Amino acid sequence: MVVLNKIYTKTGDHGETALGDGSRVAKHGMRVTAYGTVDEANATVGLARQHASGEMDAQLAAIQHDLFDMGADLCRPDLHKDAEAKHPPLRIAASQVARLEAEIDAMNANLEPLRSFTLPGGSALSAYLHLCRTVTRRAERETVELATMESVNPLAVKYLNRLSDWFFVASRVANDNGKSDVLWVPGSTR
Repeated sequence: MVVLNKIYTKTGDHGETALGDGSRVAKHGMRVTAYGTVDEANATVGLARQHASGEMDAQLAAIQHDLFDMGADLCRPDLHKDAEAKHPPLRIAASQVARLEAEIDAMNANLEPLRSFTLPGGSALSAYLHLCRTVTRRAERETVELATMESVNPLAVKYLNRLSDWFFVASRVANDNGKSDVLWVPGSTR
């Protein structure tokens, strides 16, 4: 259980923050950058949910919880110390990746194949889902970069990769199952 009774602590006033294991690092460090972008992706999902309903809203709510799990995962370095931790760290699990894949397959089954790239737009929900996709792609790039420097749960990278695909397919669903997709017309403005 998390208890937040004081919001500002002043411990970050000199450009450092605490990781989940208690160690202090620079706020501009790659680990903080990666989980900060995951938090940003979660905020964009909150915007998309303002335009979603029913099953899509429920799926987006689950994704928001997953993204908090992702932040908890990324803020805990040293994967090899997980077994000795007093409280096992929360890590992204294969079941979360599998759920995204199943949802992508179910959504994609009702879509016609694309014959062109889509432009972000159409419905408001679709546009917001494209924003979710692009921020998630940035989170993925930063997490991959972090993995070149420090240990990272490989399922975290896999989840972010699937999640950006999920947002793309969901953006088409939000455009009347692709019927209202805005298609790119190469060279049309020359």
